[in-house]
Amino acid sequence: MITIFKTGEHGLMTRIPAPEKGCWVSAVAPTREEQIWLEEELGVVPEFVRAALDPEETSYIDQDEEKEQVLVIADYPARDPDTVSEIPTFMTLPVGVVLMKGCIVTIAGEENEPVTELESGRVKVNTTQKTRLLLLLLLTISQRFILCLRQIDRLSNQTEARLYKSMKNRELLHMLQLDKSLVYFSSSLKADELTLNHIMRGKLIPHYTEDTDLLEDVIIEFRQAVEMCSNYSELNSRTMDGFSNVISNNMNDIMKELTVITLVMSIPNMVYGFYGMNVSDLPFPVTWFPLVLSAVLCIAVWLYFKHSRTFK
Repeated sequence: MITIFKTGEHGLMTRIPAPEKGCWVSAVAPTREEQIWLEEELGVVPEFVRAALDPEETSYIDQDEEKEQVLVIADYPARDPDTVSEIPTFMTLPVGVVLMKGCIVTIAGEENEPVTELESGRVKVNTTQKTRLLLLLLLTISQRFILCLRQIDRLSNQTEARLYKSMKNRELLHMLQLDKSLVYFSSSLKADELTLNHIMRGKLIPHYTEDTDLLEDVIIEFRQAVEMCSNYSELNSRTMDGFSNVISNNMNDIMKELTVITLVMSIPNMVYGFYGMNVSDLPFPVTWFPLVLSAVLCIAVWLYFKHSRTFK
């Protein structure tokens, strides 16, 4: 779907039927016909359109000097629709921003929160200020990352609380899924931060004095998101290692108990095997003696292991 916006004289952004100078063209999950319209009618470089719609594309900045267009691709967080467990998992998808003569174009393969928030008007947008619109989109993406990271931290704490009560495979798998989401976030945030550093240099995208505070806010938000992702990932890894050690210790305790039971239960077999031999002159060849001897030896061995430091 393609939607065209333009900021009027009174500072209000409204939809318009056709592209004009100073407009913002938003393409969300465009069809093949809409992609052709972007390339042929609007003049967007075809490689830029394909790159923005590639779900595996990572964040970067590119320029086409011939057509004087700049492409900025940024990764934003989204829920994985293929999640089968009760714990939501997250992924990252690209959104492309093309700065060209006369207008700015955003291209996304799926409907997403950052672009939707700008389209809704909750954030004041001036479509004639292309650099500022790009920075507002990056700011919205960084805030979305922080929101998802806090949600992951809350889910991790809930799963950890359940692990203290019962260490089941389900909770451990949930922790692994959250850790997987953090890995995706960490990779995308580092790529977004590199792209932001390229924007800061001002070689491809012009800077304006009125956008200085906004640029600083974007930098601070992304650094905070990177730090949060790093901390949560480390905490999650340490938690997994801690519970793995607990499970290993529990397994060792179970093996010790089974070893003691096996040794104690093997004593009657040895005693009755000895008295079952077809030989003469066995000591105390009476029916009750092997039974009493087995019971005494079993109790003695059990008491030894019970008071032994090795098996405590």
